[in-house]
Amino acid sequence: MQQQHRTDSATPRRRRRTGRLTGLAAATAAVIGLSTLSGTGAHAADNPYERGPAPTQSSIEALRGPYAVSQTSVSSLAVTGFGGGTIYYPTSTADGTFGAVAISPGFTAYESSIAWLGPRLASQGFVVFTIDTNTTMDQPASRGDQLLAALDYLTQRSSVRGRVDATRLGVMGHSMGGGGSLEAAKDRPSLQAAIPLTPWNLDKTWSEVRTPTLIFGADGDTIAPVSSHAEPFYQNLPSSLDKAYLELNNATHFTPNSNDTTIAKYSISWLKRFIDNDTRYEQFLCPLPRPSLTIEEYRGNCPHTS
Repeated sequence: MQQQHRTDSATPRRRRRTGRLTGLAAATAAVIGLSTLSGTGAHAADNPYERGPAPTQSSIEALRGPYAVSQTSVSSLAVTGFGGGTIYYPTSTADGTFGAVAISPGFTAYESSIAWLGPRLASQGFVVFTIDTNTTMDQPASRGDQLLAALDYLTQRSSVRGRVDATRLGVMGHSMGGGGSLEAAKDRPSLQAAIPLTPWNLDKTWSEVRTPTLIFGADGDTIAPVSSHAEPFYQNLPSSLDKAYLELNNATHFTPNSNDTTIAKYSISWLKRFIDNDTRYEQFLCPLPRPSLTIEEYRGNCPHTS
């Protein structure tokens, strides 16, 4: 297990000077300056990709985030390279463009099995594309190609392409779709985040991946046991990569198919941290989360480097 590191970076307060009027004016100006810098406007100016209010534990655990969500269906007849799906997106355009995530279902499964992630993630400030695959029997390499095809459609041809920042994209997937998200990250290093959910893949080595990756395993998974899938995937990602492994406690291979707060809160934090470069979410990832009623184990590198 990697060592947990914590870096405290509290900013010391300036002491208020007394005495001459000029000194008081200078101190007052300094206080105003510090106050302004700590505001959301200045923070957002430092990071133009930041979206939404400052997060709290309750906000990332909520069933819905601060954005109202709309959705549009995409017919399989209107696309090539994947099986269509549903796009969920923040209704308002006031904040400009958003990062986007494509999500694949698992073996023999349909989009409906991962549909809960659509509105839950979109309401936090992402465009989310939950897809169907060409066939329910597609293997991980094919699912990886289909995730990339879905992102290309989303950014180039979809009715919401103007709402998406094509430089800030990620992939997720369940089971073989999770294995597919690793394949997509390997094939397209420009992706900003990958989140495999109880992933399955015969390939165990992922030294080529350059995308920050959070892998979810389940302690009771008998279809893709963590000992032969999620754990070796994590271990064989580059040691220099921003990566994490969260093993769900009292969970099964199919836990990601139902609305799950632990999956949601850490997925949101990971996507915000790496797609939006939003360091306000670092607090939920570092220091490393400790074992709990829902977390069997968490491994990762802290602090994050990118």
